[in-house]
Amino acid sequence: MRRTRTRLGRGLGAIVATATAAVAMAAPQAAAVPAESDAGRQAAGAEAGQACTVADLGKRHPLVRTTEVSPTITHFKGWYVTEGTTGSQTVTTSTQTTISVSVGLNGTVQGSFAVELLGTVGASLGLNVQVTYTSTSSVSNSVSWNFMQPGYYGLYKGTKKVTGTYGSLNCNRVQQDDGSYALKWVEGPDSGSFTTYATMEEGAVRCEDTVPANSIMAKAKTLLDCGAAATAGHAAGPVPSVKAEKAAKAAAARDTAGNDAEATASAKSAPAAASATRAALNCSADAYKIAVPGKPLSWGAPLLADDGVRLRPSTIFSAHLDHWRLCDVTENNGVLEATLWNWGNGGCAAIAQPNAADERAVLRTVACTEDDLQRFYIYRDVPGSAKIGVQNKHTGYMIGHDRYADGEFLRQYSSGRPDGTGTYDLLKV
Repeated sequence: MRRTRTRLGRGLGAIVATATAAVAMAAPQAAAVPAESDAGRQAAGAEAGQACTVADLGKRHPLVRTTEVSPTITHFKGWYVTEGTTGSQTVTTSTQTTISVSVGLNGTVQGSFAVELLGTVGASLGLNVQVTYTSTSSVSNSVSWNFMQPGYYGLYKGTKKVTGTYGSLNCNRVQQDDGSYALKWVEGPDSGSFTTYATMEEGAVRCEDTVPANSIMAKAKTLLDCGAAATAGHAAGPVPSVKAEKAAKAAAARDTAGNDAEATASAKSAPAAASATRAALNCSADAYKIAVPGKPLSWGAPLLADDGVRLRPSTIFSAHLDHWRLCDVTENNGVLEATLWNWGNGGCAAIAQPNAADERAVLRTVACTEDDLQRFYIYRDVPGSAKIGVQNKHTGYMIGHDRYADGEFLRQYSSGRPDGTGTYDLLKV
């Protein structure tokens, strides 16, 4: 029997199998503890406690908190080889389980934050993981193998499934020992989970084979029904495996339960209908403009329900659409959380539920219900400065704009704007 091969090069089969088995054995020990924080933060280009600048107030970087690596069989088929059927054969396997790459709210991977996060995960684990959306369901289910001797084989494709949790590093003011303030990268309040996977492997394993513990090959071997009755007098070809069928059903049940939980969470976070009674907000007496620093344009709420918040000039005709109040304000570790109520149209700033996971989704105003799509974290410059960065609580995305122009939409960006255009002035009016 030949050793496991990767899709990257069949001629390196034995070397790759040995190396990947070694990583697989090491991964569970590493997975039991939080990911190495310093490596994760440095890979993201920021480290907690480091100085940041005013231009960073509207940005964030990923922080890997925990990781878990588990060998997973994605495709499998039991196969019996007799004396007359040895040699090269191509076998069509069945899907055992499906792994899809996802970050946070996304069923896909969108935006620079997700790509940066998964790249950081791969670097911290020493694995070549997927950093864009894909799924193992897109992998061919056929395995070509040269059977050197008769026996009961399990033909498989598998990979290392990588899951974990993440947070973010945000720029905010921090009070120092002498009482003064400075801007530093801090661990932000938002968090989420991710799933990805490493290089796909394929191979064949027999009941008689000795395989490395915790390897993909070992995982495949557990799906074989190795009792004598399973292969006694069996004809050449496929052998149904009760263990494999049971594992596949369990994986499908877990996926269904996970999808139901996500749907429930999504429904709970959806804003109430526009006709719903407005939430009883406790708003500050002061009103503010949220302005582009040093420029006349500021956040202007729309008059029409299907429009969004745009950069607008403040004039006598603005009808208070450029005036915002901070409502139900709380503070945690120096970070403000608030609902942004518009004086002109009586609505609250929000990201619409259907677009919640979208990069560049437009900021809108809706009937105030105070769900997390209408709550925002506000990161502040040192006292005496009005500069802030704004982050949606539910999505974790930062608010910014593509270009400075009258009528330009305010949008959400997963990492914020790289040019500092996510930094605004909170000006009392």
